[in-house]
Amino acid sequence: MARIAGVDIPKYKRGVIALTYIFGIGRSRAKEILEAAKVDENIKVQDWTDEQISNIREAVGQFTIEGELRSEVQLNIKRLMDIGCNRGIRHRAGLPLRGQRTKNNSRTRKGKRKTVANKKKATK
Repeated sequence: MARIAGVDIPKYKRGVIALTYIFGIGRSRAKEILEAAKVDENIKVQDWTDEQISNIREAVGQFTIEGELRSEVQLNIKRLMDIGCNRGIRHRAGLPLRGQRTKNNSRTRKGKRKTVANKKKATK
C-alpha cells in the first residue's frame, strides 16, 4: 500500500482512482498529476515503481491538499459567518446555502426531524 500525503492509497485500484482518495484530488487533477509524473493512469498502484511513487509525491506536493485544504475551507466558512453575510447566517443556522427549498427536503443539512406538538384547543 503506497502512502502519499499521509493517506494510504489502495493498491488494487488504477492510479487515477486511487489518487482520488486524497482530499482535494478529483479525477481531473489525478490525471494531471499522473501526466506530470509520467505514469500511465491505467497502471494499478501495486505496479508502481519507487521512482514513479516519488515522482507522484512531488507532483502532489504542488497542490493544496488534505489538512491544509480542510483548514482553508473552515477559515473561509468562519469568515462568512463573522461578516454576517447570507451564506454565513445559513451556515450558522445549519440550513442549505444555495437557494434550495427547506419546506419538504434539506434533511441532510437540518438533521433528524424534531416533532413540534400541536396547541391544545380551548374547551367550552
